[in-house]
Amino acid sequence: MSAAPDDDAVAAGTVASERVANFLRQAILAGDIQPGERIRQEDIAERFGTSRLPVREALRMLEIEGLTENLANKGARVPLLSAHQVDVVYRMRESLEPLALTESIPRLDSATVARLAEIQEEIEADAESGGHVQRFLDLDRQFHLGSYEACTIEPLASTVTRLWNTTQPYRRAFVELTGARRMWIVNAEHRLLLDAIERRDVEDAVNTLRGHIRRTRVELEGHPEIFRKTSQGR
Repeated sequence: MSAAPDDDAVAAGTVASERVANFLRQAILAGDIQPGERIRQEDIAERFGTSRLPVREALRMLEIEGLTENLANKGARVPLLSAHQVDVVYRMRESLEPLALTESIPRLDSATVARLAEIQEEIEADAESGGHVQRFLDLDRQFHLGSYEACTIEPLASTVTRLWNTTQPYRRAFVELTGARRMWIVNAEHRLLLDAIERRDVEDAVNTLRGHIRRTRVELEGHPEIFRKTSQGR
């Protein structure tokens, strides 16, 4: 019986850590906390009315997800990548995401495939109404990660999500720069990918996906200003 208070304390600490992690995850993915920007434990603890312990645990969770990093004598921050680092991460995505898709397609149920089609319709409807960067990023993430959700092979599945998290700020900067004039290409590639998934044609899907990721990587190479912009939060 004497262990119950300790169990309650552990449970409360876990809930607090998850609340902090959810807040920071959303803020980072939404671009409210920029690459290179420090995350001060004392500020977050004060915001949530908690000690630093749940904050430290939340930051460890986010570091595993690729959303934060801990620098010696400096504390936590959102990772700041160079153009070369982003290029390498995109090359990793070109290799790993087709593999995740290969594992996923045969196991995707019809409801999930139908949901992917609905998400793509939402992407196109948003583009027709003028387009909203964060809305597109959210839907694009749902579309692609949703297509991999039947891949249960670890560490493949978690690595793919981590790479998506790592490149999120650079996708945002790219979409903000290129705007609506490039959306027709994104939508065309999504439609080809969706068609292959619906037909359960793994080879077509993988070839389309690999080209889709590669195109973004190559276009990012032509915009070094993106990396100057994202380094301003250092």
